[in-house]
This record gives sequence, C-alpha cells and structure tokens, in this order.
Amino acid sequence: MTGRASDSEVSSTEQVTGPLTGVRVVDLSTTAPGGQATQFLAEAGADVVLVEPPGGSPLRSLAAWPAMSGGKRSVVLDLQNEAGRADLDRLLADADVCVTTMRPRSLERLGLTGDRLTSLNPRLVSCAITGFGTSGPWAALPGYEALVMAKLGMFHSKARMIERPGPAFVSVPYASWGAAQTAVHGILAALLDRESTGLGQHVEADLVRGVSMIDTWNWSGQLIGVRWPGAYETVEPFDPNGEPLSPMLYSLMAAPTKDGHFLQFAQTDPRLFLAMLEEFGLSYMLTDPRWKDVPKFESQELRTEFWEIVLEKAGERTLAEWREVFETNPNVSAELFRQGPEALDHPQLQWERRDVRVEDPERGTVRRPGALVHSDDRPFLPVRPAPRLDEHGAEIRTAIEAAAPSAAAGDGPSELPLAGVTILEFGVMFAGPFGSTQLTDLGARVIKVETLAGDTIRNTLPFPEAGGVRVMQGKESIALDLRTDEGLRIVHELARRSDIVLQAFRAGAAARAGVDPETLRRVNPDLIYVNAPGYGTGGPYGHRPAYAPSVAAAAGLALTDAPFAVRAANTMAAKKSAMRQLGSATAVPSLQADGLSALAVASTILLGLLARQRQRPTGALTVTMLATGTHVLLERIVDFPGRPQAPEVDDDAMGWSALYRMYRTAEGWVCLTAPAAREWGALVEALATEVDLAGDDRFATPEGRAAHDRELADVLTDVFARRSAGDWEKRLLGAGVGCVQVTEVLPEYQMQTDPALAAEYAGTAVSPIFEEYLRFGPSVKFSRSSTQTKGGCLVGEHTDALLREIGYDDATIADLRERGVIG
Repeated sequence: MTGRASDSEVSSTEQVTGPLTGVRVVDLSTTAPGGQATQFLAEAGADVVLVEPPGGSPLRSLAAWPAMSGGKRSVVLDLQNEAGRADLDRLLADADVCVTTMRPRSLERLGLTGDRLTSLNPRLVSCAITGFGTSGPWAALPGYEALVMAKLGMFHSKARMIERPGPAFVSVPYASWGAAQTAVHGILAALLDRESTGLGQHVEADLVRGVSMIDTWNWSGQLIGVRWPGAYETVEPFDPNGEPLSPMLYSLMAAPTKDGHFLQFAQTDPRLFLAMLEEFGLSYMLTDPRWKDVPKFESQELRTEFWEIVLEKAGERTLAEWREVFETNPNVSAELFRQGPEALDHPQLQWERRDVRVEDPERGTVRRPGALVHSDDRPFLPVRPAPRLDEHGAEIRTAIEAAAPSAAAGDGPSELPLAGVTILEFGVMFAGPFGSTQLTDLGARVIKVETLAGDTIRNTLPFPEAGGVRVMQGKESIALDLRTDEGLRIVHELARRSDIVLQAFRAGAAARAGVDPETLRRVNPDLIYVNAPGYGTGGPYGHRPAYAPSVAAAAGLALTDAPFAVRAANTMAAKKSAMRQLGSATAVPSLQADGLSALAVASTILLGLLARQRQRPTGALTVTMLATGTHVLLERIVDFPGRPQAPEVDDDAMGWSALYRMYRTAEGWVCLTAPAAREWGALVEALATEVDLAGDDRFATPEGRAAHDRELADVLTDVFARRSAGDWEKRLLGAGVGCVQVTEVLPEYQMQTDPALAAEYAGTAVSPIFEEYLRFGPSVKFSRSSTQTKGGCLVGEHTDALLREIGYDDATIADLRERGVIG
C-alpha cells in the first residue's frame, strides 16, 4: 500500500522537534477537556508535565489515557499539603503554560487563580477550563458534560434521535471537545501575544462556549424566528407519522444493506442524485408522469412510496456489492456506519497511516489515532507512550529545586491578540470556513474568496444570508472568477500580503485553481498554508465531497449517540425508524461534524502562526474532518487488551447509568450527574425523606451500585416522578448534587431570549441584512487581551476596497466587473 508516513515511522533522526518544542506546559487537568487540550500541545512538541495526586490522575482510568497523555511526563505532587503546593509554585515559576480543569472555588483554595499565577510568573499563560464559565447565572453549577448539554437544551435538539417523546441523551463529548479546542485557541493566541509583549496572561474556556462554537447556522434561524415571526416556515423533515417531508432526506439516506450493514449516502448535488437514481435502476422516473417531480413531490403518498422504494433498493445488495459500486462509479458514494476502534479501518485513515500503534509500558500494544495535525503529510513527532505514574518525578523535582524566581510583572497593552494577522480563505460550506471565522473574534483579518454567485453557505436557509451569517462573521468578501488569468493574479497578490492561506477544497482542486502551497509559497515564501479538507489532500477518498452526516457515520459519531438505531432493522417500519434516528444522530445543526472540525481548523491555523513566530516554520499543515472525528471519540476508539468498556447509552436514550442520566419528573425532565463515589452520600441525604437508599444493601458500595444499576434506576425513576423538575433542581443543587432541569427549547433560542444568558454568552454585531443583532460571543476570555464581535458580510461586499488596497484604480475595477472577472 502506498501512503503517508505514520507517527511510528518518523524516526528520531528525521524529525524530533515540533513547532512548540521548548514550551513547558504544567498540566493539572483531571477531566478530558484539559487532557485533550494539552494532548494537542504535546503532539506539536511541547514538554507537557502532568502533575498528578498520590494514586494518580482520574484520567488514568479512561481508555483514552494512552493517547490523551502520549508523550507527556508525570510527577506526583500532593497539593493538599504545603510542601506539594510549594513545589508546584516553583514548577510554575519556570513554565510557559498552566492548564487547570477545577471548579473556581478549588482554584481559589489552591492558589491557582489567574491573578496569583500571573504574580508568580508574569510570562505564564494560565488557562482555566470550567463547565459554565466563572461568571453569569450558571457559574456555580457542576461542570459535568451532561449537565451542560441538558441545561443548554442540547438534549432537546436531539429529541428525534429516539422514538419516545422527550429529550435524548447525547453521548458524543461535543462540549468537552469544544472546551478543549477553544482552550487551545486561547493558549496559542496568548503565547503569540507574549512573543511581542513578553507577558503572559490568564485565559478562560468553558464547555458552554465550547459546544456553542459547533453550531454553524441554527443561531441565525432562531434569530429570524425571534425578530421576524413568520418570515419563513421551517420545513420539518418528517410529518407527525414519521413519513418524509423534505426531499433532502432521499439524498442523505441512511439505509441497511442486504447483509445488515448501514450506509450513509450523500447524493446532495443534483448530478449525484441522478447518478443514484440510475444506479438504483430508477432513471425511468424522470420521464414517467407519475414520478416526474422526483424528488420534490406534492403528495405525501408519493413521498412515502418513493422513500420505501429507495430503502428497498439499497437493501438489494450486500456491503461488498455496494463497495464495488463505489469503486467503479465515482458519482455514487456512501459511508459505512462505524463504531469504536473500527473507525480506524477507514480506507482514507489507513492510506494516511493515521491508524497507529504504540507500546505502552502498562497496557501493551495500544491502537490509537495518529496526530491530529500533519505537516507536509506527516506528524511532527513519532507517537509516544503515556507515562507511568511519577515516571519523571525525580528529574522534575531536581529541576524544581534549581528553578529561579521570575521577574516582577509589568503592564501590557490590552489589544486583540491576532491584530495584524491576515488569513486568505478558499473554501465552501462549513468546516474550513467556520474555523477561520472563530479567529476573527481574536482580531484576525479574514479575506474570503468567493465565486461571483457567492458561497453556497449563504443559501442554506430560505431567508437572505441566514445560512451564512455566522460563518461570515468578521470577514471581508471578495468575489472573483478564479478561472481567469486576472482573477488568479488578484488572488496571488492577496496571498503575497497575507500570513495564512486556508483552503478547504477536495484533493487536487487547489492545484487546479492555482492556489496550492507550492504555487503560493513561490509568491510568498513566509506563507503559512493550511489544508482543511473533509477527507484529505490525496488518497482513496480525497476526491470525494465530505458532508457532516457522512463523516458522522464514518468516524463513529452517529453510533456513539444512537447505537440502538441499527438493531433489528429488518422490516420497513424498522428501517424507517432507524433512518429517522440516524438523521438526528448525524445532522442536527447544533451538534455535527462540521463544527467539530472547524474548532480543530482554528487550532491548526494558530499553531502555524506561533510556529512561524518562534522561527520554527512548518510545512503545509493538514487537518481533516474525518481525522478530527476520531480524536473527538478517543475514549471509544483507543484500543488495547483489557481496555475499560466505554459507557453506552441505553435503548431509551436516557443515559449511561442510574447516576448519570435523565429522569422524567411530575413536570419536565431532570439530568442527574452523581457518578463519583464521593457524591453518593450527598445524594442519599438529599433523598432521605423520599427513599432510604442508605438502608439498601444493594447500593452500599460502588461495586454494588454498578451491579444493581438497573434496580437503582428503577428506584430513582419512582422518586423523581413525585416532584417537578424545577423542584428537584433546586433541592439537589442546594445539597451539592449535580442535577438540573432539562431545557426543552433549542439552545440558540434560549440564549437569545434569556437576558441573563445573553448578557453572559452573547454580544451585539452589525450585519447588512440583520442590522444590529445578537450573536454568540467570543469563545474564550483573556485577562489582558481584548476580543471583538463583528457581524457578517455580503458576497463581494469588499471587492472594490480590497482591489484598491492592492493598487487597482477605479477604471480598472470597472473594466474587470464589466468583463465578469469580479463581482
């Protein structure tokens, strides 16, 4: 097999340093968001020192541990005593970055607040990752992922994932990934700022802001509904009987094969939809008067009949037969719904050698995803094992004793951390373009190159610009025809004046357009070039279009959220039910693969910037939607002998266990999160007037509660049914138990209509379409640097201004427009 070098194939003599080599990170994380943030830094060469308590970090119990902590160093310090805290202070005095995931009151108790850390080491960039942020109406809530998702309304957004009424539990760690990557954004931006000011600062990231950066356009849809009720009608995908209403359902069909494997089709382009009809032997419908409107039928009878026909056609062939079709017909493609480690079997990941193995001293051979970011088609460093507990304790403690005190703090300006940075963007749809959008809030100038007709993003919703307003935030748009010599000259001149080029085309398209890294680096040798395709810059899938549902199926996102959907789908009714559930598992706007990937794209751009600033320039950087999906699901994809079983949602989509799930109440739903042994006593006491849990021997120990989980869930189901969700939230939160009412409106609607939430998490912006409007705010907070909230732009709105900036006069601009070169 030909392909790229894997992590394990990069020898120490070929490449032993990364762009962050020389950066010391003190990692105090005890939850996944911090662990994954520092994993990104370690993969780029940072020296990440895990400070673990006696007995080890809670993260060691995770299946993801060998990947999440690969290449890090471990030291045990007991922060509950004065000597341990003093050692930590000395370690931090010589560090560049510190990452914590504790609740604010714990940070205060341990002396790890931003102000104290800055006084301890003025060059330190400290980052605190919390659940709900450190201010606002939700700041005191426990930071469990499920509580964040429930409180925001994310469980409600996935309600169609289950056939019963009510919200559905979400298992994919959307909020944790969002918090991890936005923390990376803040850390790298603060390090960039330090390169010029010499000063560090405190950064705050949280799960609420992190998960809210995944939505690409639903905020706009809710904005229209709030401001202009009835401006347009939202088309529901299914009628009350579960039959299809939207023609898009046929293009994005999920269906079982003859031998029981589910496929996710993606025939969204009209040309591709016609190819699917031909492959199914249904091309006669195009001339048959009965079917002439395919796929936009007026009657429900025809919509339902057509749906049943295509479901049956998909089931006439085995998986092997369909794979033969995909290999021989380039216009028909579908992804296999994968789950767990089998995601690494994907042909594209195999071709890129992203399926790697490392020998772990305690777990044996570990199979894991390779590094998220590749430079010139290879990782920065060879894959490295996670450390044994206190493996590096002696050397780190010796270094601590020799550490010199830091200089006194000075004053630094409050400026946008990315002020002066220019990104030239080529890309359509969401994942790549939304990555650069997130950096406009930090001050980056993004010039978006569009066709004369504009990006297809803009027309996603049936209201002017609503589909693209969020992705266009803060950008300048130039519309031109790249197929002309004049258009290409304009782009090359813009590249000469830019710091970064971001391209998100399919494999080969950038070269055909004349904007590939080799061409543009001849124009600008210092250019940072970032590829953000769906599948890759080459390989068996590189030429294929990538859609959020396809990647959700391929990476395992869909079956992590809805494993129950594909069980026993052997009747037409079961097939229809599975498609409804899988559609919600793959394509809900608030929670989908495009947004997950966009977060990683922004991290990659920042990494390239910091590498150049530190005089460690990289090759062309590549981050893909598919590879990102495998990193989001580390806990389920990392594999080794005896790995702990990842929790799986029950068939009713209520949750993972009796102590981490939703319950129906007398009025509404609650989400209970009390999985830790230390939380049991508080729950028992809080429910003592309702049930004698303390007197039930089945539940006396953690082992007993695990063995009798179903019985415990039954007991709690009966208890919670006695009061309203609001009553239970007040009662249990007051007792220190994680329990919130599940919000049953969409997250984006709640944020815009609750004044306290809008004040904390949103900001105002100005758009040519929406004028002054409310938008979600920046994803991170800085103690010293500033952020901004700009609005969207129209297609070609800045064409003339940009051309004048690079030397074109008004007469030449008018001529170019007359000849159709610019718009």
